Amino acid sequence: MTTIRPSRDEDVAAVTAIYAHHVLHGTGTFETEPPTAADMAARRADVLSKNLPYLVAERDGELLGFAYCNWFKPRPAYRFSAEDSIYLAEAARGQGLGARLLAALTQAAESAGVRKLIAVIGDSSNAGSIGVHRGQGFAHVGVLKDCGWKFGQWRDVVLMEKVLGEGSSTSPE
Repeated sequence: MTTIRPSRDEDVAAVTAIYAHHVLHGTGTFETEPPTAADMAARRADVLSKNLPYLVAERDGELLGFAYCNWFKPRPAYRFSAEDSIYLAEAARGQGLGARLLAALTQAAESAGVRKLIAVIGDSSNAGSIGVHRGQGFAHVGVLKDCGWKFGQWRDVVLMEKVLGEGSSTSPE
């Protein structure tokens, strides 16, 4: 059985390995050099310091994926809008785990006070990520054409969003 839970310090090595695979072989991230475990630990600590969720999916002691959100932009006015990130181990793809992670992340983000969750999806041909977000109620809001260069090709960025809780209908403060 697969469990989705808050990440722990001891998850960083597996998270680093999963992400490195995506950096080296995928277009979902526009990083081109895999970050070190120390880099990933610092990124995780940054997310947690903001009281935002950083989740992992685990089955039989094996980490299969991770998901987190961080403020969409660093300026204070953006503090109720967060960008989500979801990455799966190659062996975990196609099992519905991305949808489960995104559903759990959405719920945790709303509990943390996030009013809008934003997907910034690398590569318009990233049908898996686009489909997972659409399936979880995200709406397509635009495409930034040819704004990333990876693997010898220009890559688009797909923007999707989901309103959480009361969204913009009330003051968040």
